[in-house]
Amino acid sequence: MKSLKTLVIAAALSLGAVGVGHAQAPAVAPAEAPVAATAANPAPIAADAAAPTAAPATTEAAVPAGDANYVPMKPTPGIGQPVAKGIDFQPQVSPVGEQAYWFNNVILLPVITVITLFVLGLLLWVVFRYRAKANPVPSKTTHNTFIEIIWTAIPVLILAVIAVPSIRLLAQQYEPPSKEALTIKVTGYQWYWGYAYPDQGIGEYVSKMLPKADAKAAGEPYQLAVDNRMVVPVGRQVKLIITGADVIHSFAVPAFWTKMDAVPGRANETTFTANKVGVFYGQCSELCGVDHGYMPIAVEVLPVDKWEAWVRSKGGNPAGPVAAVAAAAPALAATPATTTTEAAPAAAPAAAPAATN
Repeated sequence: MKSLKTLVIAAALSLGAVGVGHAQAPAVAPAEAPVAATAANPAPIAADAAAPTAAPATTEAAVPAGDANYVPMKPTPGIGQPVAKGIDFQPQVSPVGEQAYWFNNVILLPVITVITLFVLGLLLWVVFRYRAKANPVPSKTTHNTFIEIIWTAIPVLILAVIAVPSIRLLAQQYEPPSKEALTIKVTGYQWYWGYAYPDQGIGEYVSKMLPKADAKAAGEPYQLAVDNRMVVPVGRQVKLIITGADVIHSFAVPAFWTKMDAVPGRANETTFTANKVGVFYGQCSELCGVDHGYMPIAVEVLPVDKWEAWVRSKGGNPAGPVAAVAAAAPALAATPATTTTEAAPAAAPAAAPAATN
């Protein structure tokens, strides 16, 4: 009887051990599944390793080498700078400036001259005609309807004539820039200017006034010549984003009819299009501190090919963002191949049951 109980207990223990073995068997299969998945994944790793190797080649091809062909242009006396005993505006080299110059000389000055002479003549006539000696008994006239209508209607008509070109000029000055405009960030400091060309990849560089000896040696006017000019291409619209780093400055170049305040914490915008090659000077036009009179502006307008040479000499890309988009096109075209290789891990779970069985 004791032997029979011993056999029954031994059989139960054997069955329990078999059940535990079957219960633990599925736990072994997942441990083998990662091996299969890992074996199925070498292709994406190789593709990823090859991608970084190709990317630097594309980036380096998009960045042009330096160009030493740029030579600073000599200024033309009397152009783009003040002249001795000058009483007129500087010759304008932008469409807005030409329009403003015409408006001033053709409309405003003649109207002002005629009104001034008329009022002067009227005053002289009243002084002599109605003086006390000629009029011992003064007139008691208080109103004249006809005269009152005349001196109200005529000024209204004059203002209406002036308003039409004036509003047109105002709208032209604040017209939004085109998409092809060259963007330059201008920052006013105490007491110098900083220029940056974000689209061409040219970081900010500083423009300071040249000492008197250096300006004379370069053949430029003292207190207007600078060590690093703003350089722009002829015939292309330029968008200036102007701000101040410390106090309020004002960026002004008279030959472009351009003036805009540089306010700290604010980005003001103005545009100009230079239609003549040359060097044009300006100055800070907002009282900004003890050296306010010593932060000049010099803008050099070059033919397009020479401007591109200047950009390359600064380590930039004349084509701007267009070249960056073109350089990124091959990488975008290769994206489907990367997607195909990345589909391999999705097949790994399907292979796991086979390994389990």
